[in-house]
Amino acid sequence: MRRKGDLPRKICAVCGRPFAWRRKWARDWEAVRTCSKRCRDQRRRSASQPK
Repeated sequence: MRRKGDLPRKICAVCGRPFAWRRKWARDWEAVRTCSKRCRDQRRRSASQPK
């Protein structure tokens, strides 16, 4: 069994916090950019707002 400290980590593109690999992301770990649904929604909202 692996320990959480041994798993790959990334930095969230929205909040800047580090997050670890999760089994549900196994297929598309390279495409994962945000740590949570909240950050993903916030990223979508900021991209859709006109400047």
